[in-house]
Amino acid sequence: MAAIGEERPAVQASGGAPSLMALDSRKKLTILGAILLTLFLASLDQTVVGTALPRIVTDLNGASLYAWVVSAYLLSSTITVPIYGKFSDVFGRKPMLMIGVCLFLLGSWLSGTSQTMQQLVAFRAVQGLGAGALFPLVMAIIGDLYSPRERGRFQGLFGAVFALSFIVGPFIGGWITDHVSWHWVFYVNVPFGIASLVVLAITLPSIASRTASVRDLDYVGIALFTAGVVPFMLGLTNKGNVSSSGQLASWTDGNVGGLIVLGLAILVVFLFVESRAKEPIIPLDLFRLRDYSVSMAAVFVFGVAMFAAVIFMPRFYQTVRGISATESGYYIWPLLVGLMGGSIGTGLLISRLGRYKWLMVGGAAVMLVGGFLLTHLTASTSDWVLWAWMLVLGLGIGPAMAGFTVVVQNAVPRDRLGVATSTLTFLRQIGASVGLAAAGTVFSSSFANRLPANLAQEGVPQQLIPQLVKLSGALQNVGNGRALLELLLPGPLQGLVPSVIAGANNALALAIGDLFWITIVAGALGLVCTLILRDLPLRTAAELQGEPPAAPAEGGAVPATSRP
Repeated sequence: MAAIGEERPAVQASGGAPSLMALDSRKKLTILGAILLTLFLASLDQTVVGTALPRIVTDLNGASLYAWVVSAYLLSSTITVPIYGKFSDVFGRKPMLMIGVCLFLLGSWLSGTSQTMQQLVAFRAVQGLGAGALFPLVMAIIGDLYSPRERGRFQGLFGAVFALSFIVGPFIGGWITDHVSWHWVFYVNVPFGIASLVVLAITLPSIASRTASVRDLDYVGIALFTAGVVPFMLGLTNKGNVSSSGQLASWTDGNVGGLIVLGLAILVVFLFVESRAKEPIIPLDLFRLRDYSVSMAAVFVFGVAMFAAVIFMPRFYQTVRGISATESGYYIWPLLVGLMGGSIGTGLLISRLGRYKWLMVGGAAVMLVGGFLLTHLTASTSDWVLWAWMLVLGLGIGPAMAGFTVVVQNAVPRDRLGVATSTLTFLRQIGASVGLAAAGTVFSSSFANRLPANLAQEGVPQQLIPQLVKLSGALQNVGNGRALLELLLPGPLQGLVPSVIAGANNALALAIGDLFWITIVAGALGLVCTLILRDLPLRTAAELQGEPPAAPAEGGAVPATSRP
């Protein structure tokens, strides 16, 4: 910890090299360690809470609010991402990141003290308000520390952090819940978060880069953005949540399609306001840059493509294979290993070669191969074959995790790094939400369509099949509704229960396989976007040294001198 010394004065960002790039390598690594620890805590929190949630719901008697423990966190974190990004460009990364960490720790502590589900949902929303700062600002700080040519090897660590959290999260959450108390699932964040906060406070310089006064900020845009994203995300969330009967809501339901349309209408007004705002939270002029706009589109569709496997493969293991919730997280280890290897490897190669396009094109092609293999999923697919397929998919997803951040940060002026990175994070999260809502619809429809034929193949009498189809919600749950079947089927038909369960599991496996056509379609769109990218050389610190600070040109266009 030799890098920790006395408090340094603010460092002015001038027309020379960016100030954080001038720090020595030891100080950079100290800052890097602190921000990665912060990122790890935020990503770990999601997997740990997911494992502990069944016990929490039981203790607090709040099954009706089960999904909102996750949704409240996701909603508040998604809304605040672009706001933190813009404010970090105006007021500096350090104060905004420390505000975010403090809110995250406050929300963690309050969540641990919850005595009702309503309290837990509210406190998780506070946690999300802080988490919205962590992901984009950590990536932006890496952009401040290292030149685009160097960033690849460090941006690749993000995929590793996420994959590691998926690996250790279920174990930590299960162990704490079983041996200590679920309250400590939240409390455990606090000491590590405080340690990270102290290191950041001491080592991260304050950069005086204010480019606007407080009165210039886009308050109308912030209000419209929030008013539009909230109903849009609520509609997608309601689409992805199953009812008490096990069915998904229709897209035409007022709580789904109605909220989505309302949100989109408000966001159209938001875009109109942003085009005229002096300090917009999402600068539309950046989308005039070809590589920036193409990267944003690619990140969105890759977000749609990648989350079906992460969410639905554990469901396959829990329902079809009868694996526990905790263990199911480990059965998707090849996907996470592939993701980690693809992300780190691509980042290292980008830094070594100074190029990115064909690495990312190759990654997108591998993703398509992995998605196509997984469309062949059946209940009888062996673990080793399934693990090989998931490894291929993970290797294809990894390059998108690392590469597009480097591309976007290379394409924009350095004084707009925060807002560009936060927009990237926002679109990735929106893509994931859209993908999950679409996956839920495809899964529910496919399962209902495949169930009659699979029941018939298992020897279930034809006259019983229409009645069993009405129980599709219970048949696709863990345990396949065995207790309900034994209650409803009369004595002579009790022997059909194993056949019904086998048919339901076959239909469920095939329905999950159908989900990967979403991965293929979205991945193909991502591949097209990647092919459109220009393979520009990544700028070095020496090249950045002569780059003047960017100032918006007339009409909001990015000045030509600021373009790579």
